[in-house]
Amino acid sequence: MEFAFTKEQLMFKKEVIRFAREKIVPRVAEHDRNHTFDFEAFHKMGEFGLLGLHFPEEYGGGGADVVTTVLAGEALGEAGVDGGLTLSYGAHSFLCADTLYCHGTDAQKTRFLPPLISGDKIGCMGLTEPNAGSDVSAMKTTALKKGDTYVLNGSKTFITNGPIADVALIYAKTDPEKAHDGISAFIVEKGTPGFEAGPPMDKLGCRSSQTSELFFSNCVIPAENLVGMEGLGFLMAMQTVEWDRSALLSPMVGGMNHALARSVTYAKGRKQFGRPIGKFYATKEKLAAMKIFAEAAKLLVYRIAWCKGQGKPLNHLEAAVAKLFVGDWLLGPSNDAVLLHGGYGYCHEYGMERIFRDGRLAPIGGGTSDVQKMIISKMI
Repeated sequence: MEFAFTKEQLMFKKEVIRFAREKIVPRVAEHDRNHTFDFEAFHKMGEFGLLGLHFPEEYGGGGADVVTTVLAGEALGEAGVDGGLTLSYGAHSFLCADTLYCHGTDAQKTRFLPPLISGDKIGCMGLTEPNAGSDVSAMKTTALKKGDTYVLNGSKTFITNGPIADVALIYAKTDPEKAHDGISAFIVEKGTPGFEAGPPMDKLGCRSSQTSELFFSNCVIPAENLVGMEGLGFLMAMQTVEWDRSALLSPMVGGMNHALARSVTYAKGRKQFGRPIGKFYATKEKLAAMKIFAEAAKLLVYRIAWCKGQGKPLNHLEAAVAKLFVGDWLLGPSNDAVLLHGGYGYCHEYGMERIFRDGRLAPIGGGTSDVQKMIISKMI
């Protein structure tokens, strides 16, 4: 068993960290404070190649393997990029663009992937509804076929990139009488009559990521905007779990390494009672907890990434364990990072409170911890 990255992967990680620290991190605090999306940073990520890292070169991508792609997410978090921007990146590249790549027609891929990969357009994925969160089969949004069109009616909520998306991948019931087997996926473009995004939601964390409701009122789209086949939408959505349990979790792993490095520096320099606070057991305990979490989470996340890269079928038990561990156990070490910095940890300028706030989404988004426990208990 090899538990090592290649020399090329490690060099690439350093380049991503350097890029992020120079081009993105200096802007993070401002956008987090103002609840605004950093369009300039997002476009720079596209120019650097991060938005399309794993896509084929024919669409403008980098042709990278899954592990390298996940490593890029870890590098962004380790550099100090906020959870809002990495969340938007994940929803754009993996939940929207990757689904189009895996299931779209040649015409759909040729039309939509290049501008999504370059960052000229922003994508989102609409699955969750007010009464259909963990229970996807309860969705009420419908897409009824009329001639060579589909008519969408309904709404979505908690949609990452919703207010700013140019391309939305929307899941809707094409057969309202069926449960999971009645769900299909569609491309809906910004500006389509009958399609409207609500205002950005005011969130506790991941503030630079714009989240909103989406509304469909007799929204007519061409039948060619169907992605894949009717009735396969739920299976398509579940395939994104492979990315949700690897690439979307990796910035949190990197973020804890960032918090740990900052905490170690602070513990060495901050003196109380005549010596650095790093000499006290309470501080050592907090630093150890951060390191333990980062190492354990890293192994879980990269196991999913490696399996996906090898083309192995997703083990839903392992995926649920990874999601649950990162989601639930992140909260303790991120809280420790705040406490270790004392009053400074509570202040915006040190960035520890942002890491804590951003981490609160982890047990909720992409499948709640309670759902992961249900999956784990069922499979064992």
